[in-house]
Amino acid sequence: MYYKKSIQETCEELNTNQKTGLSMEEAKKRLMEKGPNELVEKKMKTKLEMFLAQLKDTLIYILFGAAAISIALNEITDAIIILLVVLLNAFIGMVQESKAEAALEALKNLSSPTAMVRRNGKVMEIPARELVVGDVVILEAGRIIPADLRLTRSVNLKIEESALTGESVPVDKNADLVCDKEVGLGDRLNMAFSSTSVAYGRGEGLVVHTGMDTEIGKIAAMINESTEDLTPLQKRLNDLGKVLGGVAVAIVAAMFGIALLQGRNIIEMLITAIALAVAAVPEGLTAVVTIVLALGVTRMVRVNTIVRKLPAVETLGSVSIVCSDKTGTLTQNKMTVTKVYLDGQIKSPDDLSYENDKLFLDGFILCNDASTADNIRMGDPTELALLDMGNKLNVLKEKLEEANPRINELAFDSARKLMTTVHRDQAGKVMSYTKGAMDILLNRCKKIYINGQTQDLTETHIDEINKAATEMAKGALRVLALGIKEDDDSASEEDLTFVGLAGMIDPPRPEAKNSVKTLKKAGIRTIMITGDHKDTALAIARDLGIADDESQCITGSELNKLSQEELNERIRDLRVFARVSPEHKVMIVKAFKSKGSIVSMTGDGVNDAPSLKSADIGVAMGITGTDVAKGASDMVLMDDNFATIEKAVAEGRGIYTNIKKTVLFLLSSNFGEVISMFTAIAAGLTAPLQSIHILW
Repeated sequence: MYYKKSIQETCEELNTNQKTGLSMEEAKKRLMEKGPNELVEKKMKTKLEMFLAQLKDTLIYILFGAAAISIALNEITDAIIILLVVLLNAFIGMVQESKAEAALEALKNLSSPTAMVRRNGKVMEIPARELVVGDVVILEAGRIIPADLRLTRSVNLKIEESALTGESVPVDKNADLVCDKEVGLGDRLNMAFSSTSVAYGRGEGLVVHTGMDTEIGKIAAMINESTEDLTPLQKRLNDLGKVLGGVAVAIVAAMFGIALLQGRNIIEMLITAIALAVAAVPEGLTAVVTIVLALGVTRMVRVNTIVRKLPAVETLGSVSIVCSDKTGTLTQNKMTVTKVYLDGQIKSPDDLSYENDKLFLDGFILCNDASTADNIRMGDPTELALLDMGNKLNVLKEKLEEANPRINELAFDSARKLMTTVHRDQAGKVMSYTKGAMDILLNRCKKIYINGQTQDLTETHIDEINKAATEMAKGALRVLALGIKEDDDSASEEDLTFVGLAGMIDPPRPEAKNSVKTLKKAGIRTIMITGDHKDTALAIARDLGIADDESQCITGSELNKLSQEELNERIRDLRVFARVSPEHKVMIVKAFKSKGSIVSMTGDGVNDAPSLKSADIGVAMGITGTDVAKGASDMVLMDDNFATIEKAVAEGRGIYTNIKKTVLFLLSSNFGEVISMFTAIAAGLTAPLQSIHILW
């Protein structure tokens, strides 16, 4: 656990030097000992293995038995027809399964092809697969991190970790931080993880894990270890096959008894027994079920759902638990300003106007490095949310900057937690804007701007501002404060005038609340699983009607203290899981399945892949979903919309009903055949049907 160790301790343990890096000889030696920095995938099934796997079914065994006896008795036509039905069904199943073997390949594609390292005191670029533990890696904006690193240097370093941790915004990193207790992946601020990317700033780090030992490697291992469970439909058909197999054996035994009693020809009666055995088994069932499922796939496309594995169509109709990722599925995956505080009161941003709130809007839009020009969104999600607030009022950053060009700035710093820009308007007036953490900015303010006037900042004002910030924080809003300084082009962050606060969150999708309610009425519980913070997750869950009490929420650190058995016992009372790791997600799915639930898991990130594989049905997002998540899933939502799950469940239930009707129809017609055949033979008459007649 290198996040608990200082930089010096890490260097000593890894026997490396952070200034010069490893020597070329030492790096070569370590590469020989440990092997390349790459993911290892289990041996993939061949097409033949996939084809043969489709034949492992009780109904199929019975039909093979009937075909074998037919061949032995020279009833070749009967045997050919039986085998054609079986093999066609197996071929369709093989085609479906071959499409699904994509998760590991997609995971490997996330890796960086090259890495910038320091060896022998020189910076060089090497293939990422040649990285070894102890290497010093150089990080720059835009680079993919090639291995798990203990950061040794961080300059305004922000890393995009959403695919791995579920964190909805880039994470500020701090190389000097040393954690004194065990924390989840999202809170290891002195670490950088393989296959995540540098969003902003620069830094350096020591390689502490490579290949399958990295966090992404652990996910690959879980994908490799996951096994395909039978779907509810497959289990029921297997059970039906066993019953029908027993019936077929009983029929053959009864026929021999009748043959002996009536003194009939044994060979002739064996042929008749085969006909009755075939009649007892609805040999068209597997083919008809496949056709019904295939038609269901077509209908699913109409509700923006692509089915990757055929049995998943029916499974969705049997689901009793829907485990959903928060960001992008239940929420809009877009930070949005939902509350503002200015002129002494909390308002909705919809109540703002440029005429009355010019200073507030100018400050948050000009003191901003993001861009939405030409409908191309670039920059930090929180800064984009501030620009969106202005865009709704037709206050565009590019026009403001044209009239108020930036003449000086003090870039955001994670230690200072402030950003300042200085602008000069066309009349020559200079205005400095500072935005950042509320508590830090407020301590630097001497005055306050209220209703168009500047006043001295009093204790009463400070109490009101703190009260407003606390109220926003209770709703899990991320709060930024704005201060100004007139006629000062030095970018000074002292003696500021407080202007206001902006509170933002990734809000719920408008349609998600109704969908959660509809699923609840249908007897399906929605569970939120997220890598985000507990307060944020609980606030969204309450808004959507998923949870109403804090006792229904549990965090990853709390899950670490529970065994699988202990979680199984508590699972019925839990609705929200926050700050969870990929391992936790698999634990949660297993816990629900242990209670007999049919579990659907939705997700879009690399971290979701193991749980997508272990759920009864994995549902990936089509727009924001990574190729890894799609490769591990059974179906894909083309519009990333939680409401689509509701529609797909309804389709799945309809398909399940159709399959039930089909089974009942086939069994009833076959039962009629058995009765007529058995009655005729018992009465000493000639068999009215042969195997070929029954099959057709």
